[in-house]
Amino acid sequence: MNTTKQNLSNRLKTICAVALATVALTGITTHSVLADETCLSPYAPKITGQEDFVYIWTLGVEGLGDEQDKLVTVDARPKSKTYGKVINALSVGGRNEAHHSGVTDDRQYLWAGGLDTNKLFVFDIHTDPSKPALTNTITDFTAKSGGVVGPHTTYALPGRMIMTGLSNNKDNGGRTGLVEYTNDGKYIDTHWMPTDSDLGGAVKTGKYADGYGYDLRVMPRHNVMFTSSFTGWSNYMMDFGKMVADPEAMKRFGNTVVQWDLHTKQPKKVFDVPGAPLEIRCAWDEKHDYCFTSTALTSKIWLIYKDKKNNADKSGSNTQTAGTSDWQVKEVANIGDPSKIPLPVDISISSDDKLLWVNTFMDGMTRAFNITDPFKPKQVYEHKIGAQVNMVSSSWDGKRVYFTTSLLANWDKKGKDNEQFIKGYQWNGKNLKEQFAIDFTQEKLGRPHQMVFGAYALYGEHKKDKN
Repeated sequence: MNTTKQNLSNRLKTICAVALATVALTGITTHSVLADETCLSPYAPKITGQEDFVYIWTLGVEGLGDEQDKLVTVDARPKSKTYGKVINALSVGGRNEAHHSGVTDDRQYLWAGGLDTNKLFVFDIHTDPSKPALTNTITDFTAKSGGVVGPHTTYALPGRMIMTGLSNNKDNGGRTGLVEYTNDGKYIDTHWMPTDSDLGGAVKTGKYADGYGYDLRVMPRHNVMFTSSFTGWSNYMMDFGKMVADPEAMKRFGNTVVQWDLHTKQPKKVFDVPGAPLEIRCAWDEKHDYCFTSTALTSKIWLIYKDKKNNADKSGSNTQTAGTSDWQVKEVANIGDPSKIPLPVDISISSDDKLLWVNTFMDGMTRAFNITDPFKPKQVYEHKIGAQVNMVSSSWDGKRVYFTTSLLANWDKKGKDNEQFIKGYQWNGKNLKEQFAIDFTQEKLGRPHQMVFGAYALYGEHKKDKN
């Protein structure tokens, strides 16, 4: 083992030891300690009460403002004089197809990716949570990773960040991989998605092993990681109308969810989930062994679940069959009218595992599904957010839900339907009530995409502003 890997190994052992010591001293389970608001990694500290800020990773628009991608900070403190207003906008230089971001396991830094330029931007969000600072720009992601293109999900693991790619630099198609970096920006390793020609030890359960990637989520208590699949650079950078009219382009979408060994990063099982499964959201209760995803092209909710039935071996003992996994997938609900292709995009699970928010881009709707029986999700509420809607983030206490609009620069609607906003709502368990809305076009900020929460309380006592 080289010195860098040895140092990393020692650091991870220290982190684990500290976590176990914390549990021993406090009596709190790791499930309670290692959690977050409902869409991010279970390895980061969670905001259980009122968030102070919402950070929005925003696409620059040619001819609008400074035309650059930026991290926009919105004040989310209800008693603040600047509540529901932009209090900071940090431009990063150029337009990179800003898309997703995620915090490190200590929640001191926010990593954000550009799907077109393959740059990674690292922001300090702890020194002054109201005013993030750009501390690092990583420009050699594709070279270091061995050809991965389109860094999408930036996800916290102990002492490191793992990222899903969407494409590759050989054919700009959907074949891609997972890439790991240390928290301080040093490349660690690349893990390629399994394909028919190179399964990497995985078991193919159906027709597909397409090698596509999109989102990533983990369940540490089961040593399991799941990835979903989307499409490559040649599609996501194409005009939406042109792509839909191109039969060959429409064939270039992912149809798989992959189960991985979280510790070794070896793919274990490839599931057929037709129609481009996008975001994955996993249940939080330690007794709930399941995750959800939704398919953009077929408008379905799929359940990824642990099969409780064991198989008897030849000795008669009740064990799992050697070489197989006990995880399965199942289509469990429709989203809207699939024949109208509402295009499901982001989803968000409540921290009590009772509600799943599902946004549909084409009709601008959000829908809430009761998931107390995960095998039978039932729609209980719907609300039109705008002409288009993409991302949704719900607070840990379930009282607030935020929505943004942009999908991709070349996929957003045209003309008057090209609404670009963030809206904040109160949720009382029955209805959404709008609290604020910010028009990003009017403010000359760009196209708002993915959101992450921030709070002073995560970093101890800080010199706060007078608001």
